[in-house]
Amino acid sequence: MNHDIGERLVAAVKKPHESESVESFAKALEITKAYASSGAATHFSAVARLFYDLFEMFETGRDPRQK
Repeated sequence: MNHDIGERLVAAVKKPHESESVESFAKALEITKAYASSGAATHFSAVARLFYDLFEMFETGRDPRQK
């Protein structure tokens, strides 16, 4: 499943007009930008992980913490 999410993310970045995941990408990006600008992030990897988890959540409808 993670491989499939990664492929969807790459497709959304490479071909945004052809990808079905553009809306998930945009939602995840907006929330991640708000988190990063809030000053709550203590390490840059937390921001990247949050973005990936949010993208996965919007794509699958499941909570990524429940793995």
